[in-house]
Amino acid sequence: MEKVKKQMVSIAAAAMLSSAFAAQASADTYVVKKGDTLSQLATKYKTTVPELKKRNNLSSDFLFINQTLQLPGTSKEQKNSKPAVVTPPANSNTNYTYTVKPGDTLSKIALNHKISLVDLMGWNNLSHHIIRPGQVLKVKKSAQSTPAKNTETSAAPPAPTGPAPVVNSTAYIVVKGDTLSTIAVKNKTSVQQIKEWNKLNSDLIYIGQKLVLGGTEQNPSKQPVIEKPAKVENSTANSLLAEAQKHIGVPYKWAGSTPEGFDCSGFIYYVLNKSGSQLGRYSTDGYYSRSYYINQPQPGDLVFFENTYRPGISHMGFYVGDNQFIHASSNGVEVSSLDDPYYKKHFDGFKRFY
Repeated sequence: MEKVKKQMVSIAAAAMLSSAFAAQASADTYVVKKGDTLSQLATKYKTTVPELKKRNNLSSDFLFINQTLQLPGTSKEQKNSKPAVVTPPANSNTNYTYTVKPGDTLSKIALNHKISLVDLMGWNNLSHHIIRPGQVLKVKKSAQSTPAKNTETSAAPPAPTGPAPVVNSTAYIVVKGDTLSTIAVKNKTSVQQIKEWNKLNSDLIYIGQKLVLGGTEQNPSKQPVIEKPAKVENSTANSLLAEAQKHIGVPYKWAGSTPEGFDCSGFIYYVLNKSGSQLGRYSTDGYYSRSYYINQPQPGDLVFFENTYRPGISHMGFYVGDNQFIHASSNGVEVSSLDDPYYKKHFDGFKRFY
């Protein structure tokens, strides 16, 4: 009898230990829900937006429903760090060139070789996107050219530490790499205050956007004037992607352009018009012909695919950053990765409306 009791106690202890490990594992991650922002999650889990972005390799503040985030200080981080250490730099001094094949585009070649379109064009002295089969392109910088680049970089003057605390209303133009958090730190304010000054309903910002900083104490109306950027497409990337995100899960419907069901171009049309665009309802070819290729895509730009269900340009979506895009696929409206083998194979390029 005594032996049976000891076995039962051991089983109970093992169950409790297993439960404790399960609880710890679930605490390591967080699944994004509707309405979540990085700022809210950073506050909730006593961390910062830059730390959350660093843990999850995010280059923008865009989140999508059901996205799994790694929380700071977890065991998963240690597991993820191993591949980076183990990855061998095989063939680092070879494969500097690539021979163009039929159907290739500069954007597709840049994506496949994990380089920017700007570098690819610069290394090959190209001023246009036209290439031909058999053409040999440099897709990697030679080892001997690296020191010169490093010398030039080290000689560059240090970046300014940022302006002094603002009192009167001032304008700030968003540059590459900025987030609301970094801007708030530079200007000794908070993310929430910047969002209130500029009436932002998300943490998304884009290059060239003009933000109002400060001035509410000396502005009797407490309504700071927000100047529009010199170049605005049809709406801000913030409102466009916020509208697009509302429809995640809407089913696919051939020729559909309402929340009852979308096809890929119908989804583009609906979101653009809800965000202030006056563009008509076109096919993927129609939107393709009304846009131009860009070297550095920003959230809200277009991404096109070719030879999916038919020859030529046949699918499209909105780029959201972090190599992801939101689109109406056969599964319905969803966020997908450009690293997915299918989309990588059919990728054509990034474009922006004229």
